[in-house]
Amino acid sequence: MPSDAELLEKAKRYLYPNYRQPDLVMSHGKGAQLWDQSGKRYLDLYAGIAVSTLGHAHPALVQALADQAGRVIHLSNYYYNAPNILLAEKLCTLSGMSRAFFCNSGTEAMEAMLKMCRRHFFAAGQTERYRMIAFDSSFHGRSLGALSLTGQKKYRDGFGPLPGVTHVPYGDLDAVERELGPDVAGIVVEPVQGEGGVVPAPSGFLRGLRTLTEQHGALLLADEIQTGVGRTGRFLACQHDDVVPDAVSLAKGLAGGVPIGVMLCGEHLKDALPPGSHGTTFGGNPLASHAALCVLSLIESENLMLRARESGEFLKQQLGQLADKHAKHVELARGSGLLWAIVLRADVDARAFVGAMRDAGVLVTLAGGQGVRLSPALTITQDELAEGIAVLDQVLGEL
Repeated sequence: MPSDAELLEKAKRYLYPNYRQPDLVMSHGKGAQLWDQSGKRYLDLYAGIAVSTLGHAHPALVQALADQAGRVIHLSNYYYNAPNILLAEKLCTLSGMSRAFFCNSGTEAMEAMLKMCRRHFFAAGQTERYRMIAFDSSFHGRSLGALSLTGQKKYRDGFGPLPGVTHVPYGDLDAVERELGPDVAGIVVEPVQGEGGVVPAPSGFLRGLRTLTEQHGALLLADEIQTGVGRTGRFLACQHDDVVPDAVSLAKGLAGGVPIGVMLCGEHLKDALPPGSHGTTFGGNPLASHAALCVLSLIESENLMLRARESGEFLKQQLGQLADKHAKHVELARGSGLLWAIVLRADVDARAFVGAMRDAGVLVTLAGGQGVRLSPALTITQDELAEGIAVLDQVLGEL
């Protein structure tokens, strides 16, 4: 294996420079811990941006991947495969949906949902009905279709006009109602805005959107890419409000780090994308499907959704106390389950703060500019969370 210096030199020579990565190379992990190639240990409080549901190198997931790789990894969608069929059944049962379309990422799941929504009305003869309503500060992906839904200018700049979407303030039902018209096909919403700064929907907002879409004949589409798969303490964050959308997108934590995405929808939408209208080469492959089945099985057998709720209460208390203690530098703490952020005040260099946390051995990420996001594995222990809180307290104190 080349040295760190040699690897970093190759990275800067050959990788496309669209990320801002620190000068370290990660080596391996176990549970909520990661080590770089120099042997330094880190507490991982971001889990690959809410992806590593079971932490790193969970033995059951490792075994599931090895077992499936020894049978068959890829088939394409010319044939059924058993893990994918069983995964579709499980996801529909957990979500209350009826049909599953598999793909490889959250962005692809959003593309499928957007295309399905528009084509549903096209097939019904309502060809003028294609406009979408989405929200300021939202994030739905980086392909042109998903980017058109994303309500953050910094992600959209430079990619030309992205028509067909109206953005309104998050949480403002009156603004939504003013924009609803006979040309609106659907409303796309995150139950918690993740990249927007970990902003939970105001009380009654999701229920209000469900009522408005039903009144106007539009579809309600939930982006649960960051909030789904138990992260907020229920399988879907919408379930906290007893809201059943017309379709849901999932990805990130579904297979514990193996690339996967899925769009789930109600039975009334099953004919919107007929054969030939949409597809994917790798979507639904048996390796990712078997991994996802393993993750879902362990979420249930280890009561990880209950643990997410309990850990969320612990974080709510501890981060709230930190915000009060360091009020000069922290505006507030907000979140749900195991998705939280402390929002730094505008005069704090948030990127430097994340770097100081990393130097102190704890990995966190930024969301919404000044939000320091925590999205650890659902398997993280309370002692590990307490370790992370102590380092947050230390680094905030050093400001």
